[in-house]
Amino acid sequence: MALLLRFLLLLGLYGDTMSEGPPPSSAYIPDGLEFEFPPTSYETRDSYEAGPTGILFQIVHIFLHMVQPNAFPEDILRKVVQKEFDLSTDYEKIIYYEIGIIICAVLGLLFIILMPLVGFVFSLCRCCNKCGGEMHQRQKKNGAALKSYFTLSLLVICIFISFGIIYGFVANQHIRTHIEKTRKLSESNFNDLRTLLNATPGQIDYVLDQYTTTKARAFSDLDNIKLLLGDGIFKQLKPRVVPVLDDIKAMAEEIQETRETLVEVNSILTDMRQLSANLSNSLSNVKGNLEQALTDPMCSVHPVMTTCSNIMNSLSLLDGSIDFDQLPSLDEQIGNLNDILQTNLSSLVQKGCRSFNAIPGIVQNETVNVVSDVKMTLDSIGSDIKNISKNIPIQDKLSNFIRYLNDTENYIHRHLPTLEEYDSYRWLGSLVVCCLLTLIVIFYFLGLLCGTYGYNQNATPTRRGGVSNTGGIFLMVGVGFSFFFCWLLMTIVVLTFVVGGNVEKLVCEPYQNKMLFQVLDTPYLLNADWKYYLSGMVFNKPDIHLTFEQVYRDCKENKGIYATLKLENTYNISEHLSIKEHTGNINNNFENMNIRIDNIVLLDEAGRRNLMDFSSSGIDKIDYGAFMAATGKNPTKVNLLSFANDLEVKANHLPPGNLKQTLKNNAGILRNIHRDEIIPLQKLMSAVHQKLKELQQKSSGLGVKVANIIRFLDSAQDFITNRISTIIAEESKKYGNTIISYFEHYLQWVKISITEQMAACKPVATALDSAIDVFLCSYIIDPLNLFWFGIGKATAFLLPAIIFAVKLAKYYRRMDSEDVYDDDMENANIGSRRH
Repeated sequence: MALLLRFLLLLGLYGDTMSEGPPPSSAYIPDGLEFEFPPTSYETRDSYEAGPTGILFQIVHIFLHMVQPNAFPEDILRKVVQKEFDLSTDYEKIIYYEIGIIICAVLGLLFIILMPLVGFVFSLCRCCNKCGGEMHQRQKKNGAALKSYFTLSLLVICIFISFGIIYGFVANQHIRTHIEKTRKLSESNFNDLRTLLNATPGQIDYVLDQYTTTKARAFSDLDNIKLLLGDGIFKQLKPRVVPVLDDIKAMAEEIQETRETLVEVNSILTDMRQLSANLSNSLSNVKGNLEQALTDPMCSVHPVMTTCSNIMNSLSLLDGSIDFDQLPSLDEQIGNLNDILQTNLSSLVQKGCRSFNAIPGIVQNETVNVVSDVKMTLDSIGSDIKNISKNIPIQDKLSNFIRYLNDTENYIHRHLPTLEEYDSYRWLGSLVVCCLLTLIVIFYFLGLLCGTYGYNQNATPTRRGGVSNTGGIFLMVGVGFSFFFCWLLMTIVVLTFVVGGNVEKLVCEPYQNKMLFQVLDTPYLLNADWKYYLSGMVFNKPDIHLTFEQVYRDCKENKGIYATLKLENTYNISEHLSIKEHTGNINNNFENMNIRIDNIVLLDEAGRRNLMDFSSSGIDKIDYGAFMAATGKNPTKVNLLSFANDLEVKANHLPPGNLKQTLKNNAGILRNIHRDEIIPLQKLMSAVHQKLKELQQKSSGLGVKVANIIRFLDSAQDFITNRISTIIAEESKKYGNTIISYFEHYLQWVKISITEQMAACKPVATALDSAIDVFLCSYIIDPLNLFWFGIGKATAFLLPAIIFAVKLAKYYRRMDSEDVYDDDMENANIGSRRH
């Protein structure tokens, strides 16, 4: 404990180099700046497993808890530490606490005193042919049952004794095996402590070197100010500007498409007028031919007269239904559009786009000096951070402890062979004890074996065989050895029980449940002037709440020495790693930089006039209804195909002659007119109808559309003119905060690394566990307790074994005399022999 306490106090020399507690963690982690503290690997295992033997250790722990169920005597221990303990006044408390162990020890002492005395008296009594010493066995009716009972009882007792002996052998070998591992355990702990000490300076250098990565990221962002800051400003303006420019582009395309549509429609109308005139001539010719044909004399005949009359009446249908010459001309609108297209609106829009898209480049050009100043500031921050490592003489502070650590390791290595030598003597003595018990139980087992197999129930006590007699002798030899050695065995048991039991209850158990630490953390215990001893040693400020339990717990959780020893009370790392002055300069540089973005004109006056001219070009005032009505009709009043078919049907009802033939010929001419003139005319009419319909939809509300575009254009232009300075300031501040956030994140990581991860003191807790929990308790006390538990159980069972062995020997040994049988029994024996 003193070694480990000194280790913690020496590491407290960090008090000249550490700081306040870690800053609150931030959820923001810049991309590409996720730092990882270099891990440190240690040799010593975190926990110790006893293996299958652990079950036996737990049995002993349960037994000790039954013997000693009282709570840990904190008050007595505090008085002992403060040298206020008075045996004359506090003995009752000690007796109360130790009552279970005292009772067991007293019983053991009685066993030690009485067993030799009983053995001596028993031997004298046997020599006087008393106490079963006479070689005469009285026959009893239940003799066979008694022999079986004594045999079974002694066998069971011997088995229990054997278990105790096995416990003793296991415990003895366990101590020897693990004492041999002590050297490796100590070496691994010292290696871990040395790793902790040697790795700390490198950890500090690693943490400070990460500034290079942070600075490189900041320089990269500064070099890309066009993309980061310029695009930020551009994106703020984009939602207000780009839609307007897109609408103007669409309007420019619409002007061109409208002019092309009108020119195409005008050309089609010319063709339609020509086709319409040709159609009228063709229909007039057919109509004249039919009128001439109907003057035939056959039309005066009654049956034919009706047909001719019907045909004559229908000739009025052979006329055109549309006069395309009446449709309004589109030349005026086309002329207006031609005048509008003299100004290249698309080019003017592209010019505005280029002016707007040039904002990031302007930002880059305007911030050259600012970027240079910020880089100089960041370089100065790097110089300040590098100087921190020079101001922390960690290696000098740790050199004394490293020498102390080396001296301690040499001391252990010098005295470890002596420990191993003494342990070999202990192992040999314990082996002798186990072998003595083994010898005794072997005599008992041999006696049972020989007596059981050599026993002849038909043989009288004076005629028993040699094997049976030998079994009885073995039992009595076992009894003699038991009396001779049991007091010595019980003496060893009592001594090891008192030592091992008290160490388990006063050291091992309170160490595992942290009661020892709580006692050490009692205010004013180790020093009457210091409330907390550890803080008084580390900081010379005994009022700081720094406890052994908290230090051990934090080291067990592998926290850094800074957080564990609360070194923020000595060194303020926040002050040394503060960049408030530098961040203020950086913020001022970005907030005060003068980025001038002038002369951004989205659309000049020529473009505006172009839009206004388009809205007043008359496109929306075209008489689309007249065109729709004209192009939506049939070119003729009647369907020529139907008319031709009807004419041919009527001709077929006429008698053969010129009239019939003329009518059929004209029917064919009408079909040709439909095919060659009507169908092409209908296609042209349909095309004009569709195009004008689409143009009507586009031109609907044209004035409102143009007015809206100009209004949005004015709004966007006004936004750029009046709001761009505010946007530049906001984006510049955001950009500056991003640059600063890199270093804030880095410094936060530095603080967390130094305060929570650097010089993580887990090897200290592991070394303390190795010294007390593993070496003392697991390597020595647990097997020592198992040893006295097993040997004590075996020795205690020697007492009933002696009784049953003496009783059973009478049934195995050859007697010098025997009882005289009565007649009934003799006849029964004779009868049995005959059979």
